[in-house]
Amino acid sequence: MAAIPPPAKERLLRIMRILEKNGGRPLTSAEAEAITGWPRETIRKDISCLEAEALGTSSGYAPELLIPAIRKALGLDRRRLFCIVGLGRLGSAYLNFSGDAGAAGQAGLPGIAAWEEFQLAAGFDSNVNRIEILKSAVPLYPAYKIPEVVSRLSIELALLCVPVEAAQASAEKLAAAGIRGILNFTPLTLKLPPQAAVRNVSPVDELRALAVLPIK
Repeated sequence: MAAIPPPAKERLLRIMRILEKNGGRPLTSAEAEAITGWPRETIRKDISCLEAEALGTSSGYAPELLIPAIRKALGLDRRRLFCIVGLGRLGSAYLNFSGDAGAAGQAGLPGIAAWEEFQLAAGFDSNVNRIEILKSAVPLYPAYKIPEVVSRLSIELALLCVPVEAAQASAEKLAAAGIRGILNFTPLTLKLPPQAAVRNVSPVDELRALAVLPIK
């Protein structure tokens, strides 16, 4: 399969979310255009990147066919492990959002909380006292153990919830340990090698985006 361009991946993810919330009904390219604002020709071209046959019917794209095709093409057809670095108020809040812990147990990973196709495998903090006080089904470790734990468990992704002054050093440690992607909750712009992708989560930016949306 030819490489799918990053913008097409973003659009395919959005199409997948729409299909998942569509009550099992087929989705036409015209409906997708009305929901997303993307031209239907672009949507059809993105779906053609999947190189799969019979994804649609005369009434639209069949979710039972297109969703698995998107998951497979984007590598979302397997569970991936992630960790949380920084267990203050924000980090511990995500730590306590256990998701589907039963599914994690069925997957043979007891004590690891599951968030759909992702599993929370570990939490890290530089404050050893905080680790001892926090109660969690997820294993907690001091930050200096990041290289050993990430490598041993094959953790791929991380939520970075540390104070801003510790963000760059923590991100560098994660990247050096083999983390492939970081969800950055700090206001700092991280400087990392290209093999470690970063997505920044900014409440201010999201509020600005909401503020300028047209009122329906």
